[in-house]
Amino acid sequence: MATEPRTGGEVLERTQQETKKPELYKVLLLNDDYTTMDFVVEVLESVFHKAPAEAYRIMMAVHTQGQGLCGVYPFEVAETKVATVADLARGHGFPLRATMEPE
Repeated sequence: MATEPRTGGEVLERTQQETKKPELYKVLLLNDDYTTMDFVVEVLESVFHKAPAEAYRIMMAVHTQGQGLCGVYPFEVAETKVATVADLARGHGFPLRATMEPE
């Protein structure tokens, strides 16, 4: 005769693992008086993989509105893109900065 497992009156439950979507962050380029428009477009194309027309549109937003949205990414990706912008700008002698903020 097979014996059934005894739980001592406890109820066995299957636990279900909950997966959460990662929190997303906006990456913004900030305007300054020294970085050239061409360099901003170059950064948008190389770091953020924007098409030339989209890069130009974002660059104009940075120029006229003080900042431009480059994209929305998970934390680690956004952090890396902000650091990459800073490194590229510093390497070319520009003060261009990017920031990230929760979406």
